[in-house]
Amino acid sequence: MFVDTFTIFCKAGEGGHGCLSFRREKHVPRGGPNGGDGGDGGSVIIRADAQLGSLANIVGHKHWNAEGGSHGQGNLKQGRSGDDMIVVVPPGTLVRDAERGHLLRDLAEDGDQVTVAKGGHGGRGNKHFATSTNRAPREFERGEPGGKRDVVLELKLIADVGLIGKPNAGKSTLLSRMSRANPEIADYPFTTKFPNLGLVRTGFDRQFVLADIPGLIEGAHAGVGLGHEFLRHVERTRVLVHLVEPQPMDQTDPIENFLNIRDELRQYDTALAERPEIVVVTKSELPDAATVAELLAEQIDRPVMQISAVSGQGLPELTNAIFEILAEADEE
Repeated sequence: MFVDTFTIFCKAGEGGHGCLSFRREKHVPRGGPNGGDGGDGGSVIIRADAQLGSLANIVGHKHWNAEGGSHGQGNLKQGRSGDDMIVVVPPGTLVRDAERGHLLRDLAEDGDQVTVAKGGHGGRGNKHFATSTNRAPREFERGEPGGKRDVVLELKLIADVGLIGKPNAGKSTLLSRMSRANPEIADYPFTTKFPNLGLVRTGFDRQFVLADIPGLIEGAHAGVGLGHEFLRHVERTRVLVHLVEPQPMDQTDPIENFLNIRDELRQYDTALAERPEIVVVTKSELPDAATVAELLAEQIDRPVMQISAVSGQGLPELTNAIFEILAEADEE
């Protein structure tokens, strides 16, 4: 199951109370106060872990409570601090305050973390209140309550390359051919219900992460279909590979389909329209593929590649073109 947004309630542990105690030993009159401090409460921490690919691991666990601190004891014994509660999420997760909506932290890298609910401080024992005029204080502090808040977790996949295009443009098939990913593939629209990731590797030191972004439709920028859920994952990609089907199943014009997707990207985020893009006509074994590629190249005034995920035609050239763009981006 793939989950890319989820709301959880986080509650930190309360601090332990300070102790009210006096030293009582044989032959030691007026031993004085010896109440220990309470332990601090545990905090709720959200941490990114590269072993995860979605938020599915926390579904069904809406409440996350950290352990409270132990109370102080006599003989200046300090209470034990409560253990922190660690919520593990995939890299690329945005952590937002549910009530105010502001961003707490972008957990972009493996190991990034943010404390969303701070544990309460433990109270001081009566030893701290002793003075020259008050040698037997009966004052002590209670532990502070822990913080609490609702947190929205929003995952934006981190990939080097994003495959975009209309439904059935061949994104899932291409992903399966270029990497070891096994996305669901069929000949009906919206086969892909969530993004898939695959690692493309050539040699020992050349690799990139490829993401299959589910098919976009007109109005996606305004939330039509699952537009926002899909477009969210395009934002972090460094290169876009735009796949154009030469003979769409719905009998639409492939050139118009390309322009519509470009317009959706622009309206959702103008920065996406400026991202490096490789335009590819898929299913080159079809009779109209070459003609569509020529017309599209004239329309956009730049080269258009042709590939066939079935026969493998053009895949090495596409892989090399992606590596070249990524290398140029790294040099900048």
